[in-house]
Amino acid sequence: MDRIFDLAIIGGGINGCGIARDAVGRGNSVFLCEMNDLASGTSSWSTKLVHGGLRYLEYYEFRLVREALIEREILWQIAPHIIRPLRFVLPHHAGLRPAWLLRLGLFLYDHIGGRHLLPPTRSVDLTRDEVGKPLIKNRYVKGFEYSDCFVDDARLVVLTARDAADRGAEICTRTRAVEIRQTDGLWNVTVEDGGSGARRTVNARALVNAGGPWVEEVLTSGAGVNARAKVRLVQGSHIVVKKLYDHDRAYIFQNADGRIVFVIPYQNDFSLIGTTDRDYDGDPAKVKATEEEISYLCASVSEYLANRVKPEDVVWTYSGVRPLYDDGASEAKAATRDYVFELDTAGGVPLLSIYGGKITTYRRLAEEALERLSPYLRSAKAREGWTGKSPLPGGDMDVSAVEALTAELVRDYPFLTETHASRLAHAYGTRATKVLGSAKSIGDLGKSFGATLTESEVRYLMAHEWALTAEDVVWRRSKLGLRMSAAEISALDEWIAAHRLSGERPLREAGGRP
Repeated sequence: MDRIFDLAIIGGGINGCGIARDAVGRGNSVFLCEMNDLASGTSSWSTKLVHGGLRYLEYYEFRLVREALIEREILWQIAPHIIRPLRFVLPHHAGLRPAWLLRLGLFLYDHIGGRHLLPPTRSVDLTRDEVGKPLIKNRYVKGFEYSDCFVDDARLVVLTARDAADRGAEICTRTRAVEIRQTDGLWNVTVEDGGSGARRTVNARALVNAGGPWVEEVLTSGAGVNARAKVRLVQGSHIVVKKLYDHDRAYIFQNADGRIVFVIPYQNDFSLIGTTDRDYDGDPAKVKATEEEISYLCASVSEYLANRVKPEDVVWTYSGVRPLYDDGASEAKAATRDYVFELDTAGGVPLLSIYGGKITTYRRLAEEALERLSPYLRSAKAREGWTGKSPLPGGDMDVSAVEALTAELVRDYPFLTETHASRLAHAYGTRATKVLGSAKSIGDLGKSFGATLTESEVRYLMAHEWALTAEDVVWRRSKLGLRMSAAEISALDEWIAAHRLSGERPLREAGGRP
């Protein structure tokens, strides 16, 4: 290729896409490649929280917690369709952390992070309040209720990439970086198309390695790279069960082993339970929740809930590997969640590798990454901080407007059920009308695949959100896989494959407006 990009990025998770969005918005030309689907690694296997990280206070990670607390409300305001406030109930467990320590931690949590929109902590009498009803009777008497936010993690990644592409970035999914080398003051990145096997070389003035669990593997594909930092792979597994209680609050339960486990209302009819923390040695692509982890999560929440959770109640599990910076901590739960950069300028051409980080702080991580690269980029200082003010696609509305948007969709498209309209409003925000178009009946949306998924929506996801398989659609762009049968998902895969073969080219590379 004759074109020289200002910045090439390897890795289409939240960190890579966040850097791509910020860099292109400052006037840099940007290329990003992802070997699989966007958010197909760590970024879609999180606990789905935008949170300060209450437990990190115990490890004196005050800088990380403060930064994350500030980011909660910023992210909520730029993406109110996929991020929403969530109240967490923390029961006091006699024999574990004393009540005064919990109160102190929550006081700090409320005050060190510039909370303006989210409600403050309150004390709860668990013998009288409705949030005490699902708990074991008379075992837990008092507790606390505090604020954090829930996020659709995979959609956050995709919408960040969509915004980057709308601004001119070239985003290539199913495209693996097979070799990186320096020539004549530039990075030459050889990329291979996962479908055709075709290779091409992309030239860039600076390179970001946002490979997540594969960060070290990316470095080994390079010549003349002198990386020193180490990655510590920590497995986190989650389970999903049928809805455990009727109210809308989440729980944060303390365990005797010092860990905490969340129970979170999920997808209206389910409860999400997680996470585990254990060192992982193996291929990150093959990580799966073990029977031991499933039993651990069931036992942990059954210490608190009146109705015990058993492994046979589990309807879905997922597991991911967090690529944490190896700070030498003895236990996985104590390893830092903060992000660390390693800048290698051997040969005068910068390579920035990213270790660690969490979804909540991805936007600040991107800003800091560009700060590190500013001597090498033409437009690094321009429009600093813009990503915290400009909404993500579909997010150009007030934080409280999603319900009103749902009502508007039902009014303008009266054939939609409330459930269908609400799902579209929460997934696409103000862009939901692009999915629905000028439809006057449900039949106008084309083939129905089950669980309110229509041909019109699938075509939109293929054209504008890089979806290429049923898995992309039902487990990352949505979580409709929880409601669709195996036969329905298989039929969707066949339909997508047929339409790809018929010459309807899906979006693998994208730039320009949808």
